[in-house]
Amino acid sequence: MTIRVLIADDQEMVRTGFRMIVDSQPDMEVVGEAADGADAVALARRLRPDVCLFDIRMPKMDGLEATRLLAGPSVADPLHVVIVTTFDMDEYVYGALRGGAVGFLLKDSGPALLVEAVRAAANGEALVSPSITVRLLERLATPATRAPAPPREPLTDRELEVVRLVARGRTNEEIAGELFVSLSTIKTHLGSVHRKLDTRNRVETAAWAWESGLMG
Repeated sequence: MTIRVLIADDQEMVRTGFRMIVDSQPDMEVVGEAADGADAVALARRLRPDVCLFDIRMPKMDGLEATRLLAGPSVADPLHVVIVTTFDMDEYVYGALRGGAVGFLLKDSGPALLVEAVRAAANGEALVSPSITVRLLERLATPATRAPAPPREPLTDRELEVVRLVARGRTNEEIAGELFVSLSTIKTHLGSVHRKLDTRNRVETAAWAWESGLMG
């Protein structure tokens, strides 16, 4: 199945570069481009791409607001948004992830990581630039000002193992390998975890794990 990608960036050169990278992949295609956040939201709602690549600083509406409108907590059918920016300021990272983004990359991360992030987002995974992952985890490990909501139902021991590994940044394949179970079993566990924690993606599940003290 071809991964349909929408690109939003106010610089035409950046959009052209991203399009070349994405379209060079046999399993991806760019289905739309936008030069500002407002057009990005309108296009995304009309085209329903598999993955949106959004810059942060754009005219009319920034990428964080566009992400919130398309993938935020109040969105019934959220899209997969990956923020790709030159800015790695902490408030941008946390704002993007809290707004529903499933990935955060710096533009100098390179084509390989961009492609990896698109594939991860399309599969419901999350990818954050290695250069900011440590800072992100340190921030999440800091006691939250407000404790996260308790699970709707208690998580099983195996589900807790899966959540811990998700919070460590492991992919589904890596988790299956570490726990010696099938990939479908991990997906079943994650589905149950999302339902019990009322989380919609791996980023929210990882945040719950760190903020609740599960990671020690």
